[in-house]
Amino acid sequence: MGALALLVLPLLLCPAAVRAAQGGPVRVVATTPDLKSLVEAVGGDAVVAASLVPPGADPEAYEVRPGDLLGLRGADLVVRVGLGYDHWLDPLLARHADPKLMRGGAGQVDASAGIPLLEVLGSSVEAGATGGHAHGLANPHYWLDPANAETITAGIADGLARVAPGRAALVAENRGRFLAGLARRLASWQARLAPYAGAPVVAYHNDWPYFARRFRLNVVAVVEPKEGIAPSPAQLARVAGLMREQGVRVVLAKPNAPRGPAEAVAARTGARVVVLAGSVGELSGTGDYLGLFEVDVDVLHDAFEAGGR
Repeated sequence: MGALALLVLPLLLCPAAVRAAQGGPVRVVATTPDLKSLVEAVGGDAVVAASLVPPGADPEAYEVRPGDLLGLRGADLVVRVGLGYDHWLDPLLARHADPKLMRGGAGQVDASAGIPLLEVLGSSVEAGATGGHAHGLANPHYWLDPANAETITAGIADGLARVAPGRAALVAENRGRFLAGLARRLASWQARLAPYAGAPVVAYHNDWPYFARRFRLNVVAVVEPKEGIAPSPAQLARVAGLMREQGVRVVLAKPNAPRGPAEAVAARTGARVVVLAGSVGELSGTGDYLGLFEVDVDVLHDAFEAGGR
């Protein structure tokens, strides 16, 4: 261990309120890059944030690594997606054995609190179908409605105020500035996709109900019957039939999803596969929360503009 690390490590292991009083940062561990980006937006220089799931990885299929336990060392606050999405966090926290970071502790934020949830208890976006998300509580992809960032950042700000009350005013100021910028961007994004309101689309994975509701898209079918389960030939035929009936021209997919089934239904119907980032860091230009929507809205707009609807 170098001399600098020997000087910094004791400071990081102090409680957040002590570090804040000494001018040091609050250490925040988020489960996903999306939440890390929002923590940084409201925390600014007052926080040092990390994500357990690296950019581009699938949080729903994430397997905890040995280094994750070390990553929790000295953490003041943990921010999670909740709704069973990052279900692997609880066993990791049990091994870490810091009561304040566990459920109900002052150092944990469940970012789903207060979000108007969709597909509660696993009901699907598909009429007459059951299933939806196997994690079951509700569809967990709520950060893909950018308007939900107001609620998410409120929870993060409350959490930071609990562990470092001396930074609450600075965090509130940062959050206000972030939300003002988000409101301007959101108006622009909605205007850009407004000509395509009501457009029928198909998704490979059931990631997009919050995004679709915000931008007034109509998700008529999901190719994957449940997350991680490959569609059968009968499922592909059923989805292709729905696409023909409803004139679907766009199939939404993520970079880390299997491309074959999406390409198969697109090829049968003359549609095109449009790759969107479902999380910060999945595509070039999506290095933060605002960049995620800048890229996705542009990609989708260009697909519709090119005749994808």
